[in-house]
Amino acid sequence: MFKINNRTAAGPAINNQPKTTPIVDDYEISNTVLGLGINGKVVQCTNRKSNQKFALKVLLDNPKARREVDLHWRVSGCRHIVNIIDVYENTYSGNKCLLVVMECMEGGELFQRIQDNADGAFTEREAAQIMHDICVAVHYLHSRDIAHRDLKPENLLYTSQHPNAILKLTDFGFAKETLIKDTLQTPCYTPYYVAPEVLGPEKYDKSCDIWSLGVIMYIILCGFPPFYSNHGLAISPGMKKRIRTGQYDFPNPEWENVSQAAKDLIKGMLNVDPSKRLRIEDVMRNRWIAQYAEVPMTPLCTGRMLKEGEETWPEVQEEMMRSLATMRVDYDQTHIKALDKSNNALLSKRRKKIEEIAAQKK
Repeated sequence: MFKINNRTAAGPAINNQPKTTPIVDDYEISNTVLGLGINGKVVQCTNRKSNQKFALKVLLDNPKARREVDLHWRVSGCRHIVNIIDVYENTYSGNKCLLVVMECMEGGELFQRIQDNADGAFTEREAAQIMHDICVAVHYLHSRDIAHRDLKPENLLYTSQHPNAILKLTDFGFAKETLIKDTLQTPCYTPYYVAPEVLGPEKYDKSCDIWSLGVIMYIILCGFPPFYSNHGLAISPGMKKRIRTGQYDFPNPEWENVSQAAKDLIKGMLNVDPSKRLRIEDVMRNRWIAQYAEVPMTPLCTGRMLKEGEETWPEVQEEMMRSLATMRVDYDQTHIKALDKSNNALLSKRRKKIEEIAAQKK
């Protein structure tokens, strides 16, 4: 059982005590699955008194789950982090579980929202505001010596469909304390967003989150990632090499109108040397982030590319989901099977677009 400001044999301490009463006394649990986290599934539940909808994450009770709940509970006060409402210590489906009740994020994932609004021009200023909100969450974590270690668009959700909905970070299944530098060693990542130091045997720290921020910013500004496998793999030797050496570019036409300030910020975040990489404090002070309301309202290709790729984008998301199965694995020691014989969906989509543009210029 959790103890306040104490440690137990079962796992890390939690700064609040969970309820041991049956969760069904307070909430009606549905069969509606809202999502799948790293360590457990998320279903919809309804408060019996207020009739308000919430999200319920079901975790098998073990030290890893207790660490996840502990760290998430500590940072639930941030405006841009999904809040924990209640935690129960119950038996669920015959297993001892932690039942985590969180606010229900009904606005969907970040990229889905951009894609759904593709009919309107998605601008660089909007991209800057999105990045500002994500950075607020990361700054809140890093100021408390916590690394998220799985920053990606699927973990960035909106509170509602309203235009002024709030973007929030969720899923702390990989989160870990970093009280001293170079304290992280387990390779935990989704391939598209992994920092180069996480790929090797050396230890790393919370600067790995900054690399992931740079990848997310890159995709938000153009609609495709800076690093990907050319062969339909979750991660390939070539992709691994490009990540480790920082081989990427800002190709036209998608990048020709994007400001140099945005490109320079990405370069600072995608520095392969963690000691030279921007810290979250540096990113927050950067004018493109700090004064996002003054960023040019330059139309971006992101929404159009996602809209045009409605058929291929789900394949990309499926590839990302499948890659979860390879997490916490040393890729140098493991054979990664091809997900399918076709090329990476994003790469194929981009090649087709370039061919179309070339044909128009002839």
